[in-house]
Amino acid sequence: MILFFASFLVYGLTVHSGDPLADLREQNDANRQNRIDQRVAQMRLNDPWIVRYGDWLRGILGCVRLQCDFGENRSGQDVNALLANAAESTIRLVLLATILGILVGVFFGVMAAIRQYSGFDYSVTFIAFVFYSLPAFVFAVLLKEFGAIRFNNWLAEPAFNTVFIVLVAGIFAVFVQAIIAGPMKNRIISGAVAFAAAAAVFVILDVTDWVDNPIAGLWMPITTGIAAAVMFTALLSSITNRRAIFSALGSAGAMVLLVVIFAERLEQPTWTFLIVLLLAGVALAVVISQVFGGYAKRSITWASIWTVVSVGFAVLVDYLARNWSDYVELVRGRPISTIGSMSPNFRGADDFWLSLLDTSTHLILPTLSLTLMSVASYTRYTRSSMLEVLGQDYVRTARAKGLPEHTVMTRHAFRNALLPITTIVAFDFASLIGGAVITEKVFGWKGMGELFETGLRNVDPDPVMAFFIVTGGIAVLMNMLADIMYAYIDPRIRR
Repeated sequence: MILFFASFLVYGLTVHSGDPLADLREQNDANRQNRIDQRVAQMRLNDPWIVRYGDWLRGILGCVRLQCDFGENRSGQDVNALLANAAESTIRLVLLATILGILVGVFFGVMAAIRQYSGFDYSVTFIAFVFYSLPAFVFAVLLKEFGAIRFNNWLAEPAFNTVFIVLVAGIFAVFVQAIIAGPMKNRIISGAVAFAAAAAVFVILDVTDWVDNPIAGLWMPITTGIAAAVMFTALLSSITNRRAIFSALGSAGAMVLLVVIFAERLEQPTWTFLIVLLLAGVALAVVISQVFGGYAKRSITWASIWTVVSVGFAVLVDYLARNWSDYVELVRGRPISTIGSMSPNFRGADDFWLSLLDTSTHLILPTLSLTLMSVASYTRYTRSSMLEVLGQDYVRTARAKGLPEHTVMTRHAFRNALLPITTIVAFDFASLIGGAVITEKVFGWKGMGELFETGLRNVDPDPVMAFFIVTGGIAVLMNMLADIMYAYIDPRIRR
């Protein structure tokens, strides 16, 4: 019902927003009147707009029978086909930005709440407010200048000077010591180790010329598997639980073994094969956890699953790194693109990994633009939600019972703090599609924003309404999913 009344309002506003014949009236072409008559007939401008809205609505109601008809634009092109291409590009962009925004924003929000009134908390809050307040078009332009143009110039002769290494390693050290809890001595040691590790990484990258020729190989998924097993076991179970750590490491090993077995097939895979391979790894992780997990099988299973997913991601990065040099050569040394969702006339389109690299490098800047704005809002909401939950009686009771701090945070505080965040995610996903209009305009992205902007400029209601239906429909769908997630997160709601 809400969509119906909103569609009526949007359609009326669109058809009265300007003159759809303005561009033809200004021409001195001898054939002008004939072209005006053709457009009047194509857009049915002699019919009352209410009648045209009713015909459009009948086409949309066909979606109930899976036969949607979004009409035609003023040039006679089928809006269904235009919408399919535009929605695929925009949803790919917005979905990735939303996932990254949730992961990064929730992490920093939780850590800021745990370290309330610390230097880390003040820094995260300040940065979040800066990104939240910065206009989307300003941030997008800055990314084009520094994240693409100047970065591509640097890639011509990549080198890490001493000042850069010391500065970045110092920032990383400050970040690490701010997260580490405990006395000042432990924090200083952690900061020093982080500084040395970061500086060593940059020195190795510089000496090995890794930027031009990334060192790829099986070491990447193996290292990632070990690190992920330790991290997810610590977060979801307990690092002192030998069954948990061995199950996670065994799951990582099983995934690596699958990669070795199907190494030849991975040279030119398909998305279907990659998904099946990942699902096979997840199935093995579940089996290993259920057989060897002991009393805490549920938490161990989830730790093993996330470990396998991390290994799968590392494999993806590994194969992209193997093809990086070839891709840079194909794009003439400027891999980070500022315009469009793919390179025109790309010669590596038939190669899976080169094609994926091309798509990924075009996604970097617009995704980063949308992600950082989402991170800012998720960080603020997560911090306030966690602070409210940490003051509740059941959290104090959990601590008084002697439960480990990570158990109190993950199983008692964080789960309850997720409820308001779930609401924000539902609204944010739909609003990101609307916000992507500006981002797509800056980066020349042919998506929903371009479809909406062109339709509105031409006073052409059908493309505008297609944008509205997709955006509004996603908003309704996400709110429904949020209600379902409430019941999953909080068992009291199910009852």
